[in-house]
Amino acid sequence: MVKKAVVAKKSGRSSDIDENDAESLAYNVRVGDRLRSIRRQKKLSLQEVESNSQDEFKASVLGAYERGERSISLPRLRRLADFYDVPIEQLLPRDVQLADGRSITDSKKLAIDLVKLAAIDGPSFATLSRYLTMIQVQRGDFNGKVLTVRADDVRAIAVMLDVAIDDVRTHLDELGILFKSASTS
Repeated sequence: MVKKAVVAKKSGRSSDIDENDAESLAYNVRVGDRLRSIRRQKKLSLQEVESNSQDEFKASVLGAYERGERSISLPRLRRLADFYDVPIEQLLPRDVQLADGRSITDSKKLAIDLVKLAAIDGPSFATLSRYLTMIQVQRGDFNGKVLTVRADDVRAIAVMLDVAIDDVRTHLDELGILFKSASTS
């Protein structure tokens, strides 16, 4: 049985949509929030985007994308990313929810055991340790035992350890420096 959701349109009418459409609408809103955030970071108004893009991105249409009222196609999203001079993935929501309730952002986070890391010798590990210390200073997080790093930090760690981004978790686990709480098995 498909659940129905009712969405009120600005015209005052409402229409029934299925659960997948409701999820799509919710995702459009999250994409729109991201688009607005990037535009504001670039210190541009909707009208400035329109004029600076030689009318490729009309203010009214871009506003509809940002409010989640309209879906943006992938080719258009790519052109907007080029216009803003950012990687296309920066225009997408950062916390995608998986069917089991986990978020992709959470799955990319890593908890590193700083005590075990300090016991490992080698230039790449000294660099990693300095990098993690820098993160601690930025966050004001000085518990000294465990540090959770975010997805963006994982990229830098991959470079330091000379491994693929997707292999960082496995590599750190093999080295024994991936923190395992009592809740993880």
